[in-house]
Amino acid sequence: MTTRNLAILALAAAGLMAAPATAQTAYPKNDYAKPDAWLCWPGKAGDACAIDMTTTVIKADGSSTVEAWKADPKAPIDCFYVYPTVSNDPGVVSDMTANAEELNVVKQQLARFGSKCRIYAPLYRQFTLTALRAMVEGKPIAGATDPSVRQVGYNDVADAWNYYLTHQNKGRGVVLIGHSQGSGLLQRLIPAEVDGKPVQKQLVSAIILGSNLPVTKGQDTGLFKSIPLCKTASQTGCAISYVTFRDTVPPPANSRFGKVANPEMEAACVNPAALLGRKDLHAYLSNQANIASSAAASPEWVTGKANPKTPFVSLPGLISGQCVSKDGFNYLAAHVNADPADPRTDTINGDVTGPGGVIAKDWGLHLIDANIAMGDLVEVVGQQAKAYAAKK
Repeated sequence: MTTRNLAILALAAAGLMAAPATAQTAYPKNDYAKPDAWLCWPGKAGDACAIDMTTTVIKADGSSTVEAWKADPKAPIDCFYVYPTVSNDPGVVSDMTANAEELNVVKQQLARFGSKCRIYAPLYRQFTLTALRAMVEGKPIAGATDPSVRQVGYNDVADAWNYYLTHQNKGRGVVLIGHSQGSGLLQRLIPAEVDGKPVQKQLVSAIILGSNLPVTKGQDTGLFKSIPLCKTASQTGCAISYVTFRDTVPPPANSRFGKVANPEMEAACVNPAALLGRKDLHAYLSNQANIASSAAASPEWVTGKANPKTPFVSLPGLISGQCVSKDGFNYLAAHVNADPADPRTDTINGDVTGPGGVIAKDWGLHLIDANIAMGDLVEVVGQQAKAYAAKK
């Protein structure tokens, strides 16, 4: 892929090429009263979030323990999630059938929140990976530039959100979670449907991952006018947002992640681990291929040992992170604490690669934005839920 094509793809994947909210669409409305229109819905048969999240915790000496996990059906708050660009459906707009890619992404990015919140995740007719690939190859699929086609995903998410509010929320606190295209859609939904509206009092937090959330330079608000960036783990009604790069591979000049177009604004970076007073990131890394839309296989986690059988691994102390402002970019810099005495791997997958396995440096660790701090995010949501309950 050329630098130009990767830049176009980055914009589209982040939801920044979506049509304005005034565009109309000829697509019929989805019926979000039907359980089949949702990936995750409490008590739904075939709930994509009712899955095994067991983790092998591998210590610095190579020894390990198994960490059990279970959802809390009586969780005091809700989570509403919009997934990233994952669909391999043919055509420009995906259908409403959950395939392996949609099922895998909620496993990687969402299901673990089920220990703190009831989870609602609608299917939506997103702009597909198929269409994006065709664009970068210079052979766009018919309709790919039609504004009405670009609007359909937003309409679906807005309809699902309003159905959830009307029929399921019942005054409960809610966390909004998105990544990449999903975050881009939330950056349209929140100003239109939440910010400054009566429902804002129910916002526990907004988690905007893998997309550039604009804030006024030196301030905590911007695109979200009355929803500030989170400063503590117990703060509610605030936003957490970051894009991730290796500290050894910072954003190159052509990257669209970590900066915004408005010169008076900058991309937000909130490190969820720092909200908890620590530097190490509590990552939950996939112990399988297909991290989000990546095909990378798991590394050998401990030299000379077979990999565990659990779906996830956690490697305490191996990865640390901090928000960095450098060369016009704001991002979460991830550092692998390589130690010759530590038998664990120093290889962390998550890079986007092009033909021949060439790493697309301008994407950073986009594929594991959620995984790399998942434990921290879940813990913060737990603290926010308690703080929200205390205020009621």
